[in-house]
Amino acid sequence: MILQSFLEGFLLGLGAAVPLGPINVLIMSSALRHYGSAVTLGAGAMSADISYLVLILFGLFHFMENPAITLAMGLAGSGFLLYLAWLIFKGRNEPVHLQQVREISLFKSWLKGYTLTLLNPYTVIFWLSVSTYIAAKKLDPIATVAGLFSAIVLWITLMPLAIHKSKHLFSQKIATLFSIASATILTFFAIGMLVKIL
Repeated sequence: MILQSFLEGFLLGLGAAVPLGPINVLIMSSALRHYGSAVTLGAGAMSADISYLVLILFGLFHFMENPAITLAMGLAGSGFLLYLAWLIFKGRNEPVHLQQVREISLFKSWLKGYTLTLLNPYTVIFWLSVSTYIAAKKLDPIATVAGLFSAIVLWITLMPLAIHKSKHLFSQKIATLFSIASATILTFFAIGMLVKIL
């Protein structure tokens, strides 16, 4: 039962981590220039997941049922996504092949990932679904969560590593186009979130 719970959690984690979403777009964009920044961004997102998990475990999640709170979170999350899209677009011409482009604040990267995930109402829905899934299938909660976070940790370390190690294949023009595409995708996510909550 524990192994099955771990494996189901692992698959759930992959299902949550792998699809193209705002966090993955940011991680990929960061990984082109700085591996550590990309990993800490992913770690920030995972920290927000842990925050929500703690709220669920202690039964403090009922405040999220208030539509006003969900609306406020959605508006703040959309605004933050637009801000990040602007930052990526503004830095689209930053050189990708220099050894050290500029000093990178790992804490700022972590904070970006944490804030964006915390303000995303879909994160709330995901964790409520996970807790319901665990209860319905009578899975071991600790093993399931361990599997889930194992998958997320693997994804946020290996995916940016693959991109960072292959950055020599990207010309400066391609890196610039990638930044523009990333900013555009984040803008669409922000607009999509606004449309769904309004």
